[in-house]
Amino acid sequence: MDLKLKGKKAVITGASRGVGRAIALGLAAEGTDLVLGAAHPDGVAQVAREAEALGVKATPLTVDLGDAHQVTVFMEQAQKALGAMDILINNAGIFPQGWCQDIPLADWQRTLDINLTAAFLTSQAFAKTNLDAGRPGKIININSQAAFHGSTTGHVHYAASKAGMAAMTVSMARELSPKGITVNGVALGIVHTDLIADSMAAHPGYYESRIPIGHVAEPEEIANIVVFLASAPANYITGATLDASGGMLMR
Repeated sequence: MDLKLKGKKAVITGASRGVGRAIALGLAAEGTDLVLGAAHPDGVAQVAREAEALGVKATPLTVDLGDAHQVTVFMEQAQKALGAMDILINNAGIFPQGWCQDIPLADWQRTLDINLTAAFLTSQAFAKTNLDAGRPGKIININSQAAFHGSTTGHVHYAASKAGMAAMTVSMARELSPKGITVNGVALGIVHTDLIADSMAAHPGYYESRIPIGHVAEPEEIANIVVFLASAPANYITGATLDASGGMLMR
């Protein structure tokens, strides 16, 4: 199947490791030029080098997605580096732990800022730029089964941010799809990344017991799904949050 991704241009947040890195390399293997954003300059620079070794242009940018001004500047830099944007993947997120009665307001706000507000701001900038240029595009929001099931291990702020992302995905798809920009999400379950490492260590065996398919996902398994959603064969999908949770969600 020809995914028709060669020569496309994509922006990915949270691209320095884990799922973001795997998505970046998956798109690079298909010939997509990249802007890679992350808070970790060394990590995102390394991923850019790995992507360029596959024959594409990859620009690493350092950004604190909890800072709205930095998000705006990041998208301006991305547009300048790529010349045009075909794909936006909102992958960045944080996963702090805290029981609802104990979560400091600052932790609640930081989680919403990075997991939800930043995705809104990048999507808003992407949509405005592409609509002004009459250019189609694809927005893909990396979500979680917690958006639909909630949290059972002290992550109410994370679950709330992801529930907001699910509603944002549908709402933006309703507005933007008639104008040529599709908006979709991918709801992850448990993936072998740094994001979940501390929680897995604190609850040994708990997460694995919840996965009907029988194993914790590798980042590359998720990347394959995201690359498909970014491709031409997925053009008829919009407003969907695909279940990529190994059966944890089943919706």
